[in-house]
Amino acid sequence: MPLVTTGELVTRAAAEHSAVAAFNIITLEHVEAVIAGAESADAPVVLQVSENAVKFRYGRLLPLARAAVTAAERAAVPVALHLDHIQSDDLLRQAADAGFSSVMYDAARLPYEQNLAATRAAVGWAHSQGLWIEAELGQVAGKAGEPPLDAHAPGARTDPAEARAFVTDSGVDALAVAVGSVHAMTTRTATLDHNLLKRLSAALDVPLVLHGSSGVPDDELTAAVAGGIAKVNVGTALNIAMTGAIREFLATHPEAVDSRKYLSVGREAMVRAVTGIIRTLARS
Repeated sequence: MPLVTTGELVTRAAAEHSAVAAFNIITLEHVEAVIAGAESADAPVVLQVSENAVKFRYGRLLPLARAAVTAAERAAVPVALHLDHIQSDDLLRQAADAGFSSVMYDAARLPYEQNLAATRAAVGWAHSQGLWIEAELGQVAGKAGEPPLDAHAPGARTDPAEARAFVTDSGVDALAVAVGSVHAMTTRTATLDHNLLKRLSAALDVPLVLHGSSGVPDDELTAAVAGGIAKVNVGTALNIAMTGAIREFLATHPEAVDSRKYLSVGREAMVRAVTGIIRTLARS
């Protein structure tokens, strides 16, 4: 099946008051597991490559991107490719030629006016290339390489009036909002501010995105989608599934040296995680 665009999937989800799942990929096993899980759930999906994943791959975007595109073109469900949490303008400018239809440009670490200026410039370039662009306003804590932040601290969450001005002035196509989730959580204990989410949904006319969804329990996820979230980002949950399955396999097979044996176990664990998350969102 040909690649579809992230904008198409998210816009449709927003119109239907549903959400599309977007999973961060690091290895080929991640790519295969996300697509297999989406096929099992018979649902569209977004494959996301983060700037940190590119750094892990020796700073080279194309090898993982080309693998993702090739796998997506052979999928039985619609698949889109998204470049996630990009701070590098050089990496941003590689997106279109690498098969990506969308970018999350991350200047949220900057003060508001600098975030707005940087995002507006990124939007201008991205739109000239036909790219759909997502940004973030507020503090979704836990991003790799950044100091720890308190997702519940005063001022950490997205202000609806400020968000409306930011969207209008920047021209972004979607906004990731800070409503209590945290990146890289290994326990599913996050509590979301659903009243704030309702106010943000009413204030904005672009789709809303939830980052840090691995730490959000099922009932909180379904409530978030009902409250206006149209794209749900997941990364750590896959790594937890993969690592846990591999650890268990190697503990019971200490003689194992063939990486295919334990990687296949890890991949299947990720398939189950992807299928479960997509089915949870479908219940919203």
